[in-house]
Amino acid sequence: MWFGTILAAVGLFLGLFIGLKVPIVLPESYAPYLGLAVLAALDSVFGGIRAGMEDHFDNTVFLSGFFANALFAAGLAYIGERLGVPLSTAAVVAFGVRLFQNLAIIRRHLLKK
Repeated sequence: MWFGTILAAVGLFLGLFIGLKVPIVLPESYAPYLGLAVLAALDSVFGGIRAGMEDHFDNTVFLSGFFANALFAAGLAYIGERLGVPLSTAAVVAFGVRLFQNLAIIRRHLLKK
């Protein structure tokens, strides 16, 4: 149970460390898509940590949700940009709410133990 949670946390911090140390510069026009993709990926990571703490983590569900959420959010931002409608706001609200809900549940699990 805890091994998967620890592994996810280590992977998250390792990814953040590598991401901050590798000097990759992306065009500014990619910023809305990348921001939403990162928010969606973080939502999946914290959802995976929550599922691990609740003893119902499934690697297939996690990986498919991770990539599907990131691609869907970036696609939503692209479509919204083409239509001239800020559809990315809906994704930011949805992923933000889920992220904070997952963090609250993780906090409650940690406080119980």
